[in-house]
Amino acid sequence: MKKITVERSPVSATKLHNSPIQFHDIVSYFILFGLGLGIGITLGFFYFKDGSMDFQLNQLSAFHASVPPPSMTLPAVPSNIHIENRMQDAFVQPTSPMAKNHTPSPMRKMKRKRRNCVKELFEPPGTRHNMTDEELFWRASFVPKIQEFPDRRIQKVAFMFLTRGKVLLAPLWEKFFRGHEGLYSIYVHSDPSFVESMPKSSVFHGRWIPSKIARWGEMNMVEAESRLLANALLDVTNERFVLLSESCIPLFNFSTVYDYLINSSKSFIESYDLPGPVGRGRYNNNMAPLIFLDQWRKGSQWFQIDRFLAVEVITDKTYFPIFWLYCKNECYGDEHYLPTFVDMKFPDRTAYKTLTYVDWSKGGPHPNRFRRKDVTEEFLKNIRSSTQCYYNGRVVDVCYLFARKFSPSTLNKLLRFSSIVMHF
Repeated sequence: MKKITVERSPVSATKLHNSPIQFHDIVSYFILFGLGLGIGITLGFFYFKDGSMDFQLNQLSAFHASVPPPSMTLPAVPSNIHIENRMQDAFVQPTSPMAKNHTPSPMRKMKRKRRNCVKELFEPPGTRHNMTDEELFWRASFVPKIQEFPDRRIQKVAFMFLTRGKVLLAPLWEKFFRGHEGLYSIYVHSDPSFVESMPKSSVFHGRWIPSKIARWGEMNMVEAESRLLANALLDVTNERFVLLSESCIPLFNFSTVYDYLINSSKSFIESYDLPGPVGRGRYNNNMAPLIFLDQWRKGSQWFQIDRFLAVEVITDKTYFPIFWLYCKNECYGDEHYLPTFVDMKFPDRTAYKTLTYVDWSKGGPHPNRFRRKDVTEEFLKNIRSSTQCYYNGRVVDVCYLFARKFSPSTLNKLLRFSSIVMHF
């Protein structure tokens, strides 16, 4: 027989020789895979339990292509966390003991958010701001196109005092305002050299606005009035604006004054045509063709106007510059600018009278100044109801709400009669 010799194939020999190593590698791979899977499950457990580990899925390149990233749920904000933002604070912190364990509804959250937005948007700055006149007038000129306010607005009366320094009859006004907080605002424009020294308990404390020099009979007096208006317009709750001097007094209690002003369909600016040297004689022909002589008007400086007219006054870039250029010397701008401007532009919005009583019976460039001996019960009652006037289309006995000029010597008697006659 032939002897057959079978030779082992090199490939077969290699496979047989390497088979133990291959099996060992497979076992190792399974062990490593198991360890990795265990670590991944452990890390995932902690991650989903409290969100404390910032686990980056893209670091696991081996699993990134085959395992989709888990969906993440943000942890709830603890109820006692401090949030500096006032808008968020309205949602987190309870407003009453009953709300401590109650989560606000979405509708309630929306209402709170709306209230805070309105409050922060329209919150007026303090009277001692750093705005220039240009910045102040620009900001005060904002007028909403939508007349309905998004939240309830309590209308206020802005009492604006144009003074040399102190409000001389402040104690009388303090008594007048007492108990009516939230229905009025106070603004004082004095000589810039004056330093306010009112006690913190006073309603006048901190109510002086940044001022400039205002001289009697000059157009910078009108500019000071506009500065008062602009500061008062920054508060959107101010609806009526009353110009007063340091020698003015109220003739009625606050409720009567407030109702009279807020419910009036007109503003109160005195305006009339006056022939002669102190009327038409003060007209400057250079004002034509913008203002003609037959349009020239005279009236009292002391006005009571609504918000619409207040905005129109501070935004006037047409008539005010003409007065600034040509109303000088014997032309007293405070007696002619507003009477002429309003009669030309808005004749239907004014009652053509002032609510401030002034006695011109003695003649001269200044009205009569009342002293202590002049102030009697009969005198005050006379001013309050001696004549009849039109108010909202009907005849009433109240023609004046305020009066001037009262010297400081009248204060004690005025305080005594304020309860008897003025009823405050």
